[in-house]
Amino acid sequence: MRRRIGIDVGGTNTDAVLLEEDVVAAGVKTPTTPDVTTGITRALAALVAQAPAARDAQAAMIGTTHFTNAVVQRRDLGRVAAVRIGLPSGASLPPFVDWPEDLAELVRAEVVMLEGGHEFDGRPLVPFDAKGMREAARRIRAAGIRSVAVAAVFSPLNASGEEEAAAILREECPEVAVTLSHRLGRIGLLERENAALLNACLIELARKTTRAFTLALRASGIAAPLYLTQNDGTVMLAEVAEEYPVYSFASGPTNSMRGAAFLGKRDEALVIDVGGTTTDIGSLRHGFPREANNVVEIGGVRTLFRMPDLLSLGLGGGTRVATAPALTIGPASVGYRLTEQALVFGGDVLTVTDVAVAAGLIDLGDRKRVASLPGKLVAEALARIRAMIEEGVDRMKTDAGDAPLIAVGGGSFLVPARLAGVSEVLNVPHQAVANAVGAAIAQVSGEVDQIFQDLTRDEAIARARRAAEDKAVAAGADRATLDVVEVEDLPLAYLPGNSLRTRVRVVGEIAR
Repeated sequence: MRRRIGIDVGGTNTDAVLLEEDVVAAGVKTPTTPDVTTGITRALAALVAQAPAARDAQAAMIGTTHFTNAVVQRRDLGRVAAVRIGLPSGASLPPFVDWPEDLAELVRAEVVMLEGGHEFDGRPLVPFDAKGMREAARRIRAAGIRSVAVAAVFSPLNASGEEEAAAILREECPEVAVTLSHRLGRIGLLERENAALLNACLIELARKTTRAFTLALRASGIAAPLYLTQNDGTVMLAEVAEEYPVYSFASGPTNSMRGAAFLGKRDEALVIDVGGTTTDIGSLRHGFPREANNVVEIGGVRTLFRMPDLLSLGLGGGTRVATAPALTIGPASVGYRLTEQALVFGGDVLTVTDVAVAAGLIDLGDRKRVASLPGKLVAEALARIRAMIEEGVDRMKTDAGDAPLIAVGGGSFLVPARLAGVSEVLNVPHQAVANAVGAAIAQVSGEVDQIFQDLTRDEAIARARRAAEDKAVAAGADRATLDVVEVEDLPLAYLPGNSLRTRVRVVGEIAR
């Protein structure tokens, strides 16, 4: 029997589930701890106590916002040398040019600009400056810099410049971690370079974190290989995640949406995930979150990651409710301290959970502690919550008709049964741990974004599909299970040779 463990680390709770084939055999929810790994260890201990078969799982998947939080909160970041290969064409806007100044000061160790790079069709701009790269590598070694990000003009089409730079860096300073931009981003130099720089500053933290996750698994008696979930709802092996932590930036909300699709047996629907701190609303297409097609900012840095198109609201079970001078809900939250600070648990902070208990939406804690809340206040707070949800749903819809809405998350009791613009609200089994279910069912993906010339549309898509399938298999997918989930093609009329930019993404099950 195929068994998989899914774990999702949220700002308030850490959830864990055991899947046996396609059935949720057990699920637990425990408070997140400040050091993250303690919370995972406790969740796994509770899961094994409930279902001893978890020790025999063939794979364990963890979703975490640990790396996003590090960038947003400006903590645990390494210093990075930025190498850009593109002179004379790429000199106007140097690396870090559009970063928030406080973050740039933390991360920027050295900036190196070299001749090289390619045209849109892969032809060299100018020869690569290998001598300049070797001199820069020696300076990097002498300065004690431990991480380097390399970005070249149009490297997704021809990566030879970046690969040559990496080879020189490995020769001159073998201890340095090297991030190559063509392995991370799509076409678009600044955003791709930013992705590489963010990745490079997170590598040391990623190595510590994934090793701590592995230790937590082993301490729980689980020998399964560890995977981390990615922004697009698929997974990567822990050893890959150590080198590419930026792939996990938005894995938490993505897991919830994938879990909602699985539990609700719907591939096309809206999803609302109400957690302890925030509410995320998104849209499912073919069972995967609709991707954002605009520039995504992480901690103030522009990127072009594969990120879900989500609307986040400051509404959750731990959200604070202020009554003076007027009733306001959020965005501040007590987070994982809900069981200490909420009124129903003996605290002194009025939260959305207290309002829900007073209204009879959920039986939690000591209801007598909120019996004195005025009925008018409770009704007004619930009306405000309904309005927030309805406005959020309306903003995420792409057409005027009503759409089904799947409600998941530990705070899903806040979602009314009837909402404007919604055909039906689906409350699914195990909805409180849907995020962990989404992690457990995650597949492996491969993606190609490339410009083709002198090919028909069908030929370009077929070639991109083959390349995407090869990438997925290399990442651990079973070729027989691969399926195309996204195809985009854009004729580039301003370029010669019948140029066509084609993007194909495929997903498949983990190879056994």
